[in-house]
Amino acid sequence: METVRVWDPLVRVFHWGLATAIVTAWLTADDLQNLHEFAGYVAGGLIALRLVLGLGGSRYARFTQFVRSPRRTWHYARDTLKHREARYLGHNPLGAAMVVLLILLTAAVAFTGWLQTTDAYWGVEWVEETHEALANIFLVAVPLHVLGVIHASRRHRENLVAAMITGRKRAASGSDLA
Repeated sequence: METVRVWDPLVRVFHWGLATAIVTAWLTADDLQNLHEFAGYVAGGLIALRLVLGLGGSRYARFTQFVRSPRRTWHYARDTLKHREARYLGHNPLGAAMVVLLILLTAAVAFTGWLQTTDAYWGVEWVEETHEALANIFLVAVPLHVLGVIHASRRHRENLVAAMITGRKRAASGSDLA
């Protein structure tokens, strides 16, 4: 089976680094404030890296390669429900929507967390509540992301977790979209 490189090392470091930072921040939220804040800063820095990669990184890292219109994403979702969705070499439209959501959520959680460390917003209730509410949305978004990866892996007979480790996926063929 021929494979091609899709995810470059920086994208993979970003992905697994962000996952680690988010899990660390979540696990330390109540007990280890210094580690919690450090993990939040790491997540914020990784989001800055991802924005740079999205604008000028490798082909499959660029937002212009994978971010689709709401209409196209809706059509892909409909096709998925009918088990006739196309295989994408990079992110499929639903995966792309999740990438955008997770980037926005991470940026917002990191920003509201940082606000809480400033003199102006330390102890301000709406900032704390917003930070916690956004973090709780992660508890829905991350399992949806994982379920999407499992579904796409089974549907297209490829291990997307392995692809995010090695950077390689099965080469496009037939009706696959590169």
